[in-house]
Amino acid sequence: MAAVNVFSTSMTSANPSRQDLVSWVNDSLELNISKIEHLCTGAVYCQFMNMLFGSKLLNMKKVKWQSKLEHEYIANFKQLQECFKKTGVDKVVPVEKLVKGKFQDNFEFVQWFKKFFDANYQGQDYDAVTARGGLSLAVCGGAKSQFKARPEPKRVAAIKPMSSSPKDSSVAQPINSDKTNGETTPDNTENPRPARSVAPQRISSASSASTNQELVTMRHDNESLKEQNQELQSTVEALEKERDFYFGKLRDIEVVCQEEEGEVPDIMKELVKQITAILYATEEGFEVPEGEEGVENDEY
Repeated sequence: MAAVNVFSTSMTSANPSRQDLVSWVNDSLELNISKIEHLCTGAVYCQFMNMLFGSKLLNMKKVKWQSKLEHEYIANFKQLQECFKKTGVDKVVPVEKLVKGKFQDNFEFVQWFKKFFDANYQGQDYDAVTARGGLSLAVCGGAKSQFKARPEPKRVAAIKPMSSSPKDSSVAQPINSDKTNGETTPDNTENPRPARSVAPQRISSASSASTNQELVTMRHDNESLKEQNQELQSTVEALEKERDFYFGKLRDIEVVCQEEEGEVPDIMKELVKQITAILYATEEGFEVPEGEEGVENDEY
C-alpha cells in the first residue's frame, strides 16, 4: 500500500495558519485541542494514518491517548514511523524535537502532514470517536471521553392520595358522649399518618458515563497488555532457539577437541588446548559448583 509523497514547502504552496490547522484536527477527528503543541503526543497523526490506510496498517489499540510522558509520545511516533516505512513515505519524523512540545517544530510538521493528508485522502467515511474507543488527549485536559451524556431532568415523586378509610382519616375526629358527666370528649383512637412517598435515588448520568468510559479504557489497556505479552513470548522463544542453536555448535566443537586431542600432531595440541580453554572459560566472579572443580583439568 503505497502513499503519495509530498515535498511541497512554503515556497511552492501556501501554508495554513495555526487556527486553520487546529480546526482541521478538531473537525476531522472530533477532538478538542486548543493549540498546536497538543500534537506532540503523536496520537493524532496515528489516527490520521488509520483513517487513510485502515486498521491493518495501524492498530488504534496500540496508540497511547492518555499519555503525558515523553517516552509514551515516542512510542506513538514509532507507530507513525512504521506506517511511513510500510507506505513508502520518505519524510523523516523529527521525534526528538516533536516530543518536547515546542510550537515551531510541531507547527512545521503538521503543516507538511496536512498537505500529505490532502494528497492521500479519498473521501471515505470514518467514525473517529469509535475508532479510538471514545478516548481523548490527556495533554489538552481531555477526559477519557469528551462526549458527556446529558443529565436527565429531575422527576418529582407523585403524591399518594389519602385513604378514605375511617382509620386513616385525619380530617375530623369522632366525638364520644360521656353520659355520666354530660361532657363530650374527643375519641382517643390513634390515627396513623399516611407514609411519605420517597423518590428513588438515581445515579447521575455523568457518573454512569464516566464509569462506562473507565471500563472501555480498562478493556483497551487489557487488550494492549495481551498483545505486548504475546510479542514478548515470541521474542523469548526466538532467543531460546538462537541460544540452543549456538550452544549446539559449541558442543560439537568441544566433542571434536576431546576426540582429536590425542591423535593430532604436537603442533596442533597447543591449538586444541587454547580452543578448549576458551570453551571452558568463565566470567569474572563465577564460581564452579562443588564436585566439578577438577573437570576442566581432567579434560586437558
